[in-house]
Amino acid sequence: MIKTLILGTRASALALAQTELTRSALVWAFPQLEVRVETFVTQGDKKLDLNLLQRSPGGGKGLFTRELEEALLSRRIDVAVHSLKDLPGHMPEGLEIASVLERSATSDLLVSKTHGGLDGLPHGALVGTSSIRRARQLQWLRGDLQVAEWRGNVQTRLRKLGESQEFAAIVLAEAGLLRLGFYQGGSEVTFDDWRFEAASLEDRMYPAIGQGVIALQSEVGRTEVRQLLQSVNHASTWLAVRAERELQRLLSGDCTLPVGVRTRLTAGGMELEAVLFEEGVNTPRFAQARGEHPEAVAAEVAAALGAAG
Repeated sequence: MIKTLILGTRASALALAQTELTRSALVWAFPQLEVRVETFVTQGDKKLDLNLLQRSPGGGKGLFTRELEEALLSRRIDVAVHSLKDLPGHMPEGLEIASVLERSATSDLLVSKTHGGLDGLPHGALVGTSSIRRARQLQWLRGDLQVAEWRGNVQTRLRKLGESQEFAAIVLAEAGLLRLGFYQGGSEVTFDDWRFEAASLEDRMYPAIGQGVIALQSEVGRTEVRQLLQSVNHASTWLAVRAERELQRLLSGDCTLPVGVRTRLTAGGMELEAVLFEEGVNTPRFAQARGEHPEAVAAEVAAALGAAG
């Protein structure tokens, strides 16, 4: 059995919090295992001038993952810890998602200086996000809103919101705010001396593929590493991830594809519902399917989205 396992992660506070959850799960399962952590700065962390709301021909493939994947292939690290929603649909040859931890909350939160949630924002209010998926849904739900690029880690975004005279709100993942301790549920996000209203968008906006999931990526063929990671795999989360990732693959999507999903596990299998925005078209396409097999359900949804287009 492996005695030492090296985890690779981005250096942000959220990435480190997610890595600590991974380390704790592994050590709980294998008390004698030594787990070390190496941090990396990715291109996505460096290129803060890159506008993620404008899709480039190459999309956002590898923007927040490439350095970690290169470290896996060179065996500088044994496992890369990712927010699954950052992973492109197609990863480098020789790498795989070996397991996932139990999914956290999947919804987005509107973090606002005003009350009343999305409907309470003033007409023409300026809202910040770096996600095309979120931007397209905001503009669909409230065509009067102005949506602008909003980059940086969670703390940076919250600080900028507190200091800004122009922005009324930003949209962040509930899971990240929970993991960092800035949100405890309820209706308030707290950061430093600021108190913002938190309004769940669970029933208004479709989450990203893989939202709320911590994915553990490793090199194909490293059997001992895979066995360790499989021991902490969360079975029901894995089923949902299989469907969502297959949909992403079939749509040839990366983490900037304006697609949102809702996955519900049922007694007879699962239900997958998706929304997809086309460039230049405000009204999205919808599709949903039910079934026992994740990949088959994803294929049905992908086919319906393609037929609708």
